[in-house]
Amino acid sequence: MNTYQPATPQHDTHSKVIGYLLWIFGFTGSHRFYYGKPVTGTIWFFTLGLLGIGWLIDLFLIPAMDREADKRFQPGRLDYNVAWLLLTFTGIFGLHRFYQAKWISGVIYLFTGGLFLVGVLYDFLTLNTQISERNYERR
Repeated sequence: MNTYQPATPQHDTHSKVIGYLLWIFGFTGSHRFYYGKPVTGTIWFFTLGLLGIGWLIDLFLIPAMDREADKRFQPGRLDYNVAWLLLTFTGIFGLHRFYQAKWISGVIYLFTGGLFLVGVLYDFLTLNTQISERNYERR
């Protein structure tokens, strides 16, 4: 009796390299937001990575967080890595919104500094879901 079952194909939606780059700023929780963990990302932000202890532990947890994110989020035309880099470094200009073809909110972000930073904070909490939904719609 053959019990071999082929593994479910897994898509690489998130990058360990970007995860580790964001980990450098991990005391702000950026790598946790990237991997779709907004609650602990917020905790890390307000406690400076649990006073640095959680930040150091995350150095070893990133591969597991990466695998989990690859399973949770929908692959597709929009790349999570590009969206996160745009949000992280140009969020107040709305380039991540333009990348998702959300033209109206992109223009609003451009002229209001990411809707006075509140919109940027919202996107840090929800960007993975936004990209996943867009990728699902385009299938």
